[in-house]
Amino acid sequence: MTDRLPTTSAEILACYENARAFTRGLVDDLDDAQLLVPHLSIVNPFLWEIGHVAWFQERFVLRDAGRKPSLRDDADRLFDSVNVPHGTRWDLRLPPRRDTERFMDDVLASVAEGLCRREPSPQELETHHLCLLHEDMHGEALVYMRQTLGYPAPRCGDQAEPTQPPPAGDVELPGGEFEVGTCSRELFSFDNERCKHAVQVAPFRLARAPVTQAEFLAFVQDSGYARAELWSEAGWRWRQRSRATHPVYWRCADGMWQRRQYDRWIDLEPHLPVCCVGFHEAEAFCRWAGRRLPSESEWEYACADGVHGNKRRFPWGEAPPTSTQATLDLRVAWCAPASACAAGDADVGARQLIGNVWEWTASEFAPYPGFAPGDYAEYSAPWFTDHMVLRGGAFATRSRLAKSAYRNFFKPHRRDILAGFRTAS
Repeated sequence: MTDRLPTTSAEILACYENARAFTRGLVDDLDDAQLLVPHLSIVNPFLWEIGHVAWFQERFVLRDAGRKPSLRDDADRLFDSVNVPHGTRWDLRLPPRRDTERFMDDVLASVAEGLCRREPSPQELETHHLCLLHEDMHGEALVYMRQTLGYPAPRCGDQAEPTQPPPAGDVELPGGEFEVGTCSRELFSFDNERCKHAVQVAPFRLARAPVTQAEFLAFVQDSGYARAELWSEAGWRWRQRSRATHPVYWRCADGMWQRRQYDRWIDLEPHLPVCCVGFHEAEAFCRWAGRRLPSESEWEYACADGVHGNKRRFPWGEAPPTSTQATLDLRVAWCAPASACAAGDADVGARQLIGNVWEWTASEFAPYPGFAPGDYAEYSAPWFTDHMVLRGGAFATRSRLAKSAYRNFFKPHRRDILAGFRTAS
């Protein structure tokens, strides 16, 4: 099974091959000119992106296991994300496409050779999980890079047709003591999820569904982007600096609102969740609607069924997501209608807490009590000062990654990522 974390050498290799096919499938159809992306703060050169994925796997799996030299003499100089600043990646003399792809193949072949010799130790298994999920994250990044650049949609299933409105209204949650963070039974957790600890959640109400395009359009048409009183000080500074008047991929043409989906414009579908909005935009909408964003503790309490004293991996239990429970794994080119996946509803009645669009929360990304960096020390610690937490996963998130305790984090101005939100009160 490639939708869950592996435990044996054979399963690890199958998951690696699945992740690599996903990565390559998001690049192989692009011509060499499309690989030469403009210098933007929210993308990487495609060749750097796939070379980095191979470098990371080699660095943590092969070299930590005793291999001293890299398969490429220049790999560290080119692909080490910690020591190669983002702004310099366009100045690198990256290897040609065929050489970068060969590096990917050679690294995976060397990893496979080691896996065929013996079963991994517990520490090695944790390293494999880290490298697998790291590639999954970059696969999702390749999807929203294609959206940012207006490239054709990636190859995937047919787009779901919006047929009915999402469930309306709120669910009422009584609150109480709840343990946030990853359960000890998890095979792997990132360092920022560890140190499970109790929090007190006050009673609150949570929207049954994420905010839709129709709901967000009402905010836009009510001059939401022009009313300073709806925005935080930081949000209004961003709004003025960016000159935003609507979501980044929207436009009004001849009185009709449309959104850009990869390389084509589509009439706005009222029942789809709003996607590719930043934290500042979500916060301003909430103030306009007389609502607020949920905290990440409230969000996890609803998703993990804290109401009934549970600590579930998913709203429905422990089993990996099916296509009827969550929109994940790029099964469709864009998010599904906000009414979809009723089989994945939480017991309290909230829909799509896992998958479809990431959901901004009101919480700053901060360490849990007792935090200690993991083996990949740069994963969380450098970002605790200016990022906000998102929860749940998006349509391009891999099933292996999504779970109730997973904490995603981005700067509040980012609206290229596959993020929406739901409201609370």
